Amino acid sequence: MNCRELTLTLWVLIFVSTTNCKKLLEHKENPMIKKNAEFEDQGYYSCVHFLHHNGKLFNITKTFNITILGDSGYIVPVLLGSKLNHVAVELGKDVSLNCSALLNQKDILYWMYDNGSDLNVHEEKEIRIMTSEGKWHASKALRIENIAEHNLNFAYNCTVTSTGGTDTKSFILVRKADMADIPGHIFTRGMIVAVLTLVAVVCLVTMCVIYRVDLVLFYRHLMRRDETLTDGKMYDAFVSYLKECQPENGEEHTFAVEILPRVLEKHFGYKLCIFERDVVPGGAVVDEIHSLIEKSRRLIIVLSKSFMSNEVRYELESGLHEALVERKIKIILIEFAPVTDFTFLPQSLKLLKSHRVLKWKAKHSLSYNSRFWKNLLYLMPAKTVKPSRDELEVLPVVSEP
Repeated sequence: MNCRELTLTLWVLIFVSTTNCKKLLEHKENPMIKKNAEFEDQGYYSCVHFLHHNGKLFNITKTFNITILGDSGYIVPVLLGSKLNHVAVELGKDVSLNCSALLNQKDILYWMYDNGSDLNVHEEKEIRIMTSEGKWHASKALRIENIAEHNLNFAYNCTVTSTGGTDTKSFILVRKADMADIPGHIFTRGMIVAVLTLVAVVCLVTMCVIYRVDLVLFYRHLMRRDETLTDGKMYDAFVSYLKECQPENGEEHTFAVEILPRVLEKHFGYKLCIFERDVVPGGAVVDEIHSLIEKSRRLIIVLSKSFMSNEVRYELESGLHEALVERKIKIILIEFAPVTDFTFLPQSLKLLKSHRVLKWKAKHSLSYNSRFWKNLLYLMPAKTVKPSRDELEVLPVVSEP
């Protein structure tokens, strides 16, 4: 190998080669560098071969001094772009495949394909221009009209040929994977069905949220659920209210000891514990209250504007301890009269969930099917008791405080 051979094209066969101490190739079969030589390529190239013998590693090195004499105008032709190209197309449409190369004036650029079956394939006229560096840039397009099935997954090869060798790149047509393959009327119907389904789901979720209480009550009635069979409790709810029966508290007293028992016990079959009605006088009040609350599944607290007595405060604090600490009871708050100042109530009452606070509205809560009684039944334990039909469907009028 002499320097004249490397003036135009640099060919170096190596296993491990370095130029100016820079590694070029390593561990390749038939290693080869093929490129248009430039002045910065000149230097020393060393070929190193490693040999193992008797457990020892030996190396054999041969060094070439490469000198670049000048540019004679000849280059190794090369095609621009990647060697393999997949082009997404649609059936019945046209596509143009463009092939470009840097080459010499006498080099040939052409397409290779099966012309017998590709009657819809046409080669465009080659275009050549000279670059500012005195090299030739050529491009030649292949136009495929009305793309058919036989044009898919078939290689259309573009090749450049010179005295120094050839270079080839391939184009393969593949079907475009998008919604264009779906007929328009089917796509439109699909979109309409999707929108209607989404609207129906939103409406269904909205209805479930609005009528959540009614759905739960219907489910309990349908499945005959009963949460009171094995819990060992004696009462379904302990009713706590202002015990001081003063004239201004008459409506609240009537609601707690007459209205609630009439609806929950006689109509819906629950068993309430009302202290002044169900406890025999003479016992230890504090111990009695704590014992009764422990035997109850719910604690119903009737709130009003009036301050609570010590007895009612103990009932409330005992119930809050059972509910928030021991998790043995659930509390239901009934705001009998609008309460604006809650400072007299224990701070732990704020930890209760807001949906457990019911507001009594006499004008709208008289019927057994009113929203107030449905919400109260929703918070009460599920119980398989057939409502009594002996009672009137409308409660006696209780004025709103």
